[in-house]
Amino acid sequence: MDPLKIISDGDVEAIHDATLRILSQVGILLSHPEICDRLAEEGAIVDGGRVFLPPDLVEQAIQTSGKKATLRGRGGLSITLGDGSLNWHNLGGARDIYHPLSGKIRRATVQDVEMTTRLLDALEQVTSITPYCTPTDVPDELMSLAMYYHALPHTTKPLQGPGVQTAREVQYAIRMADVIGNAKEVLSLSVSPVSPLTFPDELVQAMVKIAEHEITFGPLPCPTAGTTAPQSIAGALTQQNAEVLASLVIAQSVNPGLPIIYCGRLAMMEPTTGGSVWGGIELGIASAATVQIGHRYGLPVNVYGLSTNAHTIDIQSGYERALNALLPALAGADELSGIGEMAAGVTGSLAQLVIDNSIAGSVRRAVKGFAVDEDSLAVDVIQEVMGGEGNFLTQLHTVNYLRAGEIFLEDLAERRSFQEWLDAGAPKVAEKAQAKAERILAEHLVPSLDEYQKNELAKIIHKAEDELVNP
Repeated sequence: MDPLKIISDGDVEAIHDATLRILSQVGILLSHPEICDRLAEEGAIVDGGRVFLPPDLVEQAIQTSGKKATLRGRGGLSITLGDGSLNWHNLGGARDIYHPLSGKIRRATVQDVEMTTRLLDALEQVTSITPYCTPTDVPDELMSLAMYYHALPHTTKPLQGPGVQTAREVQYAIRMADVIGNAKEVLSLSVSPVSPLTFPDELVQAMVKIAEHEITFGPLPCPTAGTTAPQSIAGALTQQNAEVLASLVIAQSVNPGLPIIYCGRLAMMEPTTGGSVWGGIELGIASAATVQIGHRYGLPVNVYGLSTNAHTIDIQSGYERALNALLPALAGADELSGIGEMAAGVTGSLAQLVIDNSIAGSVRRAVKGFAVDEDSLAVDVIQEVMGGEGNFLTQLHTVNYLRAGEIFLEDLAERRSFQEWLDAGAPKVAEKAQAKAERILAEHLVPSLDEYQKNELAKIIHKAEDELVNP
């Protein structure tokens, strides 16, 4: 299936050209001495805390960037972003946990990080994991590292690192990753520049450390159209692109060839409240366009997928997350985020993780399309049935296409008659999903870390606590 084009190739080039004008004429706010000197040597103009990046410097950095990113889990399972496949990972950092049966929320804890990681390990559509919860029972200074530390023992899938903000967080995350494998193979890290176009020294130093250690890097700008970016989608995408490419230039100045994942997290302002909207169809449109822009540079692209502002598992949640995942998936996204996301990223739940696994399967089925060839056109099969040789249910052709996945088998959606559904107790999707999540957690086992790994990880997190929390 050819990728969906939400904007024309000419529109993509117009955004690229406008991006180069922004970077060369408006510049970025950057004062990190080492990087300013390095970029000046490569032709940038440094002027009073603002750095102007000439087009040829930006184009060269794009050309040298690594165009594929392979991530491996401690169980040996690996994914490659940029090989044409569609991958999925979950929302990272939900503060609250929602229970659909009681309708109540509570603050997430370390136990939730561990439990949700184990559930994600079992969900077949999830190809990599990022720590799902922001545990409120650890010190703020240790938050990102604690998320990674408590997730590591509970999955053998590729585990992407949490967003980091300091060089020290980068160093400790790398040390933990090295306990389960080569950090260059088992870890990716993201840093979010401050929109609009601002690169504080601390964030830049984190980018430098990521590049120095050859860790796959995902620049992760999070602009909101109307508040921290232009209200127009084209303008907001252009600014987002400038923030990604500026981050890319910084990383490539330290380590040419470093693998880059082009990440886009553009949200929209809600005009009636001024808040950030993750559920409107504009997010899906912007994500699909982001895929086209990132692919213009040959880079693998990670964007929002299953996103909503809904607070419960209701019809708003269903249609917002399905639409916003389908558009970028059809555009050819390499990786979609958001499995388990609720309330604009503030909340998550076990049931939502299970539901999104099913939605991801349906989206993957849509992207797959269907074959049109002599066998699938089924002229001979139709002729046999019309000649009186049984019916379509008795045909081997039907069995073969069912086995090949022509129909996605859904175990949460209701397919029975109304009376059969009533007779079964009229179960709601949220109830079935919660029960399935609890069943998986009761049955699914993840191979344990060995004693050496457990001890080394404990030493690292305790040292991090001594340095970051109790200096």
